[in-house]
Amino acid sequence: MPEQIDLFSALQLPHEAGGAAVPGFEWLEAARCLPAGLRLGTSSWAYSGWTGVVYRRQATEQLLARAGLASYAQHPLLGAVGLDKTYYAPFSSADYRRLTKDLPANFRFLVKAHAALTTPADAQPGASPDRFLDIDYAIERVITPTVEGLQGRLGVILFQFPPLSVKHVRDSGRFASAIGQFLDGLPRGPQYAVEVRNRELLTPQYADALARNGVTHSFNIHPRMPDVLEQAEILGERAWLGGTVAIRWMLHPTQEYEAARRRYFPFDRLVDPDLRSRFSMAELIVKILSRGNEVLVIANNKAEGSAPYSLLGLAQELARHGEFAESGE
Repeated sequence: MPEQIDLFSALQLPHEAGGAAVPGFEWLEAARCLPAGLRLGTSSWAYSGWTGVVYRRQATEQLLARAGLASYAQHPLLGAVGLDKTYYAPFSSADYRRLTKDLPANFRFLVKAHAALTTPADAQPGASPDRFLDIDYAIERVITPTVEGLQGRLGVILFQFPPLSVKHVRDSGRFASAIGQFLDGLPRGPQYAVEVRNRELLTPQYADALARNGVTHSFNIHPRMPDVLEQAEILGERAWLGGTVAIRWMLHPTQEYEAARRRYFPFDRLVDPDLRSRFSMAELIVKILSRGNEVLVIANNKAEGSAPYSLLGLAQELARHGEFAESGE
């Protein structure tokens, strides 16, 4: 009989993919100490290497992609997730409704806007120049279905720009003007964020374009960008206090994406703890929360080796910051 039970449990129904892991004390304590207004999550959720931490049972990544989000959302530390697939092809409102079927009401999504909106023709082979910063396309294919499908679970719609060529960087004022005109035409209501991968684009004109539209700069930890505290100082508060602030912990400062993927796979442990980035994020989060804004942190496996463990480390760093604040140090 025990063998039959084990066999049956291995053939779990798709909506039970992986099952929720039973969190240990350190995870529960870290979640208990999270400050109000902060949600943590990962870029996607379909990693079989997270078995024992996020998922109770081993499952294929294909099955987790289709049916693992409900289990992921039961983890006490994971109150959000980043949707990367929408960067490559927009979702319909029905796609979003299927995703949210079994999720708690307070769960939040960071949704990447379709890459066609943010990729100039000279930035990537096969780019669609007719869709670059196309307001009508953004409203029809990205914003409307996202808002209708996710409703109250929408955290941020992110417009992520790839690294841009010298032509765009040299004329940063023109870039900021184009961003401003695009944001001016978007419907009010959803929280938008803009992410760039060229430090030269962090200009007063860029900050003004965001501020006048209530749009926030998406802080990103990436080798091409300055430290998040430096980003905040360069831009000033007007560029990141327009609503919910996104922080994306993307890549270890010593790595390239493909090298990091090979080094860190299967993403089941920390390999290269990035203590400096943890400290900077904690400082920035405390500052943003103290201004009354909410924060959404999305971590990638390529930041340190395993996104859930990276978020655990960040939560513990935040707890230490809270202790210092209470003690007056």
